[in-house]
Amino acid sequence: MPFRFAPRLALGLPAVLFGVAATLNAVVVVAEAQSPAPLAIDSYSLPNGLRVILAEDHSAQVVTVNVWYNVGSRNERPGRTGFAHLFEHMMFQGSANVKKGDHMALVQQAGGQMNGSTADDRTNYYQTLPSNRLNLGLWLEAERMRSLAITKENFENQRETVKEERRLRIDNQPYTGAFLSSLTSGFDPKSCFAYAHETIGSMDDLNAAELKDVQEFFDTYYVPNNATLVVTGDFQAAETKQLITQYFGGIPRKADPPAVACNQPFNTGETRRAVTDAKANLPAVLLLYRIPEYKSADAPALTFLSTILGSGESSRLNRAVVRDAKAAVAVQTLAGLGPRRGPNVFAALGIANQGVSPDSIETLLNKQIADIVANGVTDAELAKAKNAYRAGRIGELQTSMGRAEAIHTADMFLGDPKAVNADLDRHMAVTVDDIKRVAAKYLRADNSVITLIKPEGKTP
Repeated sequence: MPFRFAPRLALGLPAVLFGVAATLNAVVVVAEAQSPAPLAIDSYSLPNGLRVILAEDHSAQVVTVNVWYNVGSRNERPGRTGFAHLFEHMMFQGSANVKKGDHMALVQQAGGQMNGSTADDRTNYYQTLPSNRLNLGLWLEAERMRSLAITKENFENQRETVKEERRLRIDNQPYTGAFLSSLTSGFDPKSCFAYAHETIGSMDDLNAAELKDVQEFFDTYYVPNNATLVVTGDFQAAETKQLITQYFGGIPRKADPPAVACNQPFNTGETRRAVTDAKANLPAVLLLYRIPEYKSADAPALTFLSTILGSGESSRLNRAVVRDAKAAVAVQTLAGLGPRRGPNVFAALGIANQGVSPDSIETLLNKQIADIVANGVTDAELAKAKNAYRAGRIGELQTSMGRAEAIHTADMFLGDPKAVNADLDRHMAVTVDDIKRVAAKYLRADNSVITLIKPEGKTP
């Protein structure tokens, strides 16, 4: 099935679990090497509130139509989680003029690709098509925004699909369920429910959902004034604007969705917890630290800190804990579960080797963190991390889909679509002093949640 869940849930052990895009294995290039050409951005809004962002590029005869709805798991309420992910599936079940299954078929018959994904802060739906089929992508997106087929049959069918996805990708996988519950444990469900629950939703909440709840969720969040349409690639602006008005202009505006509150303090004291994993064979330790939102001036330095500390074969944790001490079968870090407009997490994970205690793993992880807090990182380490990041960004911006996602990210998380042209510079400005500073500021015991994941029936 072509659906995929949130990038933060690209499941696997251990590197794929955290979805870290850049590794320290990347070939080092000169720092002044290639930089992406700036994107020409044209943005405006329709009277019904739909935000439109256009970025022409005629280097290839393809276009991407990419809609981000300003709704993710952060918008859900207690007892009704998993709705954003459910709609990632529901949105392909047909509409007034598109039969069930035809959305996918029409795009594929036109030689295109399509998909959707769910994250904490947004849900996206996109098509990449030959440029002469731009109208098809726009029409399909407008159709489901206007008249999605929310029927009892579609709802119950897709609810079962989501439940099966949870069983397959989380509940029946070693470590995965324990990891995900640990990654939300740093947030208070009362003051910051937005980030205190899993995006995929719980079985109990999915079972308790009713058709009226699903219809209400759609009517609240899947409206033009809660959406942004990005079109990138080989198109003519004047013609595209006419098509957008033709297809989307008549969709009525609705009440603005309620704001999301998250009042999560940092540095509230160390918390320790234990989780039993029936499918795990070896114990694991997850060190979790709260960090600020994506637009924070500290976010780029935290990204590189994660790369240097625990991304790839040459990272500090892999060298010290896996190769030298032979204490862990795998280690990994992440700086953020994807971009957020609220507090995020920095995590360091170690899966113990046979016969190694979790306490030993925790000590070794903390030793490497403490060394960076005390002594910082080298210029060579930072240059290598920057080169890997630069290569990833350049690669992303070489496709119409990558450009669309980068523009959306800049628009939602940095507050301006044109910030896509400055975000690389924001990261390249990070210094070794910045790395040392953010490590000391955020990777501290009183800002942490320490989780021991132990196999069922075994003592750690």
